[in-house]
Amino acid sequence: MLVSTRHLLGLAPKLLLEAPVSLGFGISPALVTPFLDGQVDVHRLVKHAKDCLARGCRTATLFGTTGEGPSIGARERDRIANEVAGLGIPTNKLVEGVLACSPEEAAYSTSQALQRGAHAVLLAPPFYFRPAPDDAVFAWFAAVFEAVGSSVRDILLYHIPGVTGVPLSQTVIARLKERFPGAIRGVKDSAGDPEATFALIEAFPDLQILVGDESYLGRACAAGAAGSICGVANIVPEAVIALAESGRDDPRIVDLVQEIGRYPIVPMVKALTAYVRQDPVWAMARPPLPTLDDASTARAVSLLEPFGPVVKVIA
Repeated sequence: MLVSTRHLLGLAPKLLLEAPVSLGFGISPALVTPFLDGQVDVHRLVKHAKDCLARGCRTATLFGTTGEGPSIGARERDRIANEVAGLGIPTNKLVEGVLACSPEEAAYSTSQALQRGAHAVLLAPPFYFRPAPDDAVFAWFAAVFEAVGSSVRDILLYHIPGVTGVPLSQTVIARLKERFPGAIRGVKDSAGDPEATFALIEAFPDLQILVGDESYLGRACAAGAAGSICGVANIVPEAVIALAESGRDDPRIVDLVQEIGRYPIVPMVKALTAYVRQDPVWAMARPPLPTLDDASTARAVSLLEPFGPVVKVIA
């Protein structure tokens, strides 16, 4: 008998949670980007990424929202990604975020990432002209895919309407899957709506659905989500991995996410990374994002105490 995931979660959670959840994608920290005198400090970035990978993350994501990707230009991205690989991180352990408005820039950055051998490309819709109807959103992605050509692969469609202002509907996802078979690997859902996430999981069982909101990541993985690209994995990666693999949400993570959400999210994640690393350089945001002061971050730092020792200084 076919039973919907949502009903199964409600009626028989023990059945889902007895064994570890098998994650098709796993956990990838949406790497925060360290800026020193306004420039990306690639050596700090690489040390942080290597540490996250050593602690159980399967990949690390460059240039996402948490990494302030839209503030990093195409030539700068290429230089950084190539230097990261040159400093010892295999390119197949890297996801590259592409957050651009013009199809030309999006196609260029996607092509470069794929040529480098990236594990996947996290591709957001254009975010300047809105609202954008489904037909126009489809046409934009189609133009990017066509420009990339036959090498297009492992695309993670990035649904983050709270930032882009342009949602990705199931209709657009289905049309892109049909038009470009094999190009789309999955969807990163950062809308923060559990019911919509569960609906995506049910609608696209052949795609890897990744959850950007760590507060319900456990439930989502129990329902079939493949893992997450998320900011909190910069701070307490073991806890994020554990909740995803167990299929159980973690109240400590819920409290932390709620506190992070009370402030500009990216600067707060950077401030917490700075605390964990005991290195204030990590807290510096690139304008126009603000850098938070100690008073703003004090309560969030206190919410790290239930995780036990979290300070991880990297030489």
